[in-house]
Amino acid sequence: MKAPPSPRVALPVMCHRWAHITFVHWRYPVEAVRELVPDELAVETMDGSAWVGVTPFLMEDVRVPGLPAVPWLSAFPETNCRTYVRDARGRSGVWFLSLDAGRLLAVLGGRSGYGLPYHWSDMSVRIDRRRRRYRCRRRWPGTPGVRCDAEAEVGGVLREHEQDELAHFLTARHRLFTRVAGRLAAAEVEHPPWPLQHVELTGLDQDLLRAAGLPDPAGPPLLHASPGVDVRVGMWSW
Repeated sequence: MKAPPSPRVALPVMCHRWAHITFVHWRYPVEAVRELVPDELAVETMDGSAWVGVTPFLMEDVRVPGLPAVPWLSAFPETNCRTYVRDARGRSGVWFLSLDAGRLLAVLGGRSGYGLPYHWSDMSVRIDRRRRRYRCRRRWPGTPGVRCDAEAEVGGVLREHEQDELAHFLTARHRLFTRVAGRLAAAEVEHPPWPLQHVELTGLDQDLLRAAGLPDPAGPPLLHASPGVDVRVGMWSW
């Protein structure tokens, strides 16, 4: 099964690469997620469940279009906690419950420019062949010390028949929703299909879900990984 097509973002306000990403998803009852999502958005479900994901990765080549990347500023770890929603126009997208980043400038820009719930955190990503080690300790704002430590062993590429509807539902997302000046806004996100891989989670110690207002998940996570994709993010619109 092929991933849904990406929109074309003709005038991006930001370009970067989401690299060495691990998707960790859990099923949740819709009612557990509903109160964390704006009333204007419906919680999107698959297989009768809402889904919440924790996605640690490395941001690379972060730049404004037309300008070169600055080495120290243009690469940093990030970990997102997110769920999936649909607006009144039937458009699917991501609602972020939290975003942790290792660069304060990125946190300030994401909070002020896009109204996203970014947190400045002490973070690292270590890649050793097929092994990935992610570390996160929240600094500001919110409760200091909220954590997400994960270790994963990446396997082979998913074959086409393994890239089912659920895999694309959880990973092929091309729109984010946020609130800007108290109003619901959306931004388009262009990227090619994820080259998805099998992955085994060999360690996870996190309280991001609890910090976001969710109960602990009831079952084991569903896992995917990817070496990454290049991304173009458009300006938000009402």
